[in-house]
Amino acid sequence: MSRHPILLLLGLGIFSLLCLALAPFWGAELIDGRRALEEWLHQNPELWSEHTRILALRLPRVCLAWLAGGSLAVAGATMQTILRNGLATPYTLGVSTAGTFGAFLCLAFPTLGAWFWLPRFAALAFALFTTALVLAVARKSPRSDGLILAGVTLNFLFGAALMLVRYLADPYRLAVLDRWLMGSLDVVGFAIPFSLLPWLVVGLFFLIRLGPALDQLAFDPELASARGFDAKRTTRQGLFAASLLAAAVVAHSGPIGFVGLLVPHALRGFTGMRHGLFLPACWLLGSGFLVLADLAARSLELFGRHSDLPVGILTALVGGPFFLLLLLRERA
Repeated sequence: MSRHPILLLLGLGIFSLLCLALAPFWGAELIDGRRALEEWLHQNPELWSEHTRILALRLPRVCLAWLAGGSLAVAGATMQTILRNGLATPYTLGVSTAGTFGAFLCLAFPTLGAWFWLPRFAALAFALFTTALVLAVARKSPRSDGLILAGVTLNFLFGAALMLVRYLADPYRLAVLDRWLMGSLDVVGFAIPFSLLPWLVVGLFFLIRLGPALDQLAFDPELASARGFDAKRTTRQGLFAASLLAAAVVAHSGPIGFVGLLVPHALRGFTGMRHGLFLPACWLLGSGFLVLADLAARSLELFGRHSDLPVGILTALVGGPFFLLLLLRERA
């Protein structure tokens, strides 16, 4: 554990804010950042130069990456604490698969997706419904591992439903479905980042209040109960908050993997299980990490041309080997 937690948060905060501030000015196309920023702030959009138009496209995307990365990292850290499982992710309880199924229903059949907001609404609704169903089943189950088993079962169930939708969909719609499944931050305008904010505020509010209880729960549920904390209530509220964060991200950007698994493992050795330090550190590192991953995804040159690679592919390609290195380092 770090002996200087304030310095740790300060360093991570500088890293995260620098990524947020500088990423819009970098990419496959070089721009005059100073000129573009001045025009974006003070000039009529009809008179913008090409530099400013590129900047205006990048800014919402970077903001969405910053919000999504922080949310997934915090959700993953909470899931690992509550489930007492280092392999837990924000999607362990089926949130991602259920949300993707909801979006697929609208994207695969154009008559259902006539309104641009409907796929996101359906993704959020199915993800939250699945969370509530998992908690209800776990509450009634006599097994101690009923929560994880319910989540795994629903993951398989909605996975099969996804394949059925793909089978029934028009083949020309499959490219749209695959794009969603890969996880993408390709947005136009600030409407999507702004619509994500209320859900994140609610989820983070619950987790901030649960910080001391999560500290105790991380050591032992029975010990937490002996010290006056309601372990079952903390578990329900924590899972709801983490699932809400994950569901909101999936609804707005599709499933983006490895952020919620990798970031908590990278930080736990520095923060310990003090969630008042652990969760803010996860947000700062996760937000900066996803901004950098998206910067690389939209800047890489593949097969002789620049390609807007879905960021979910890059986080898996980078996160997988790095996670294995973390595991080897912990063993050493």
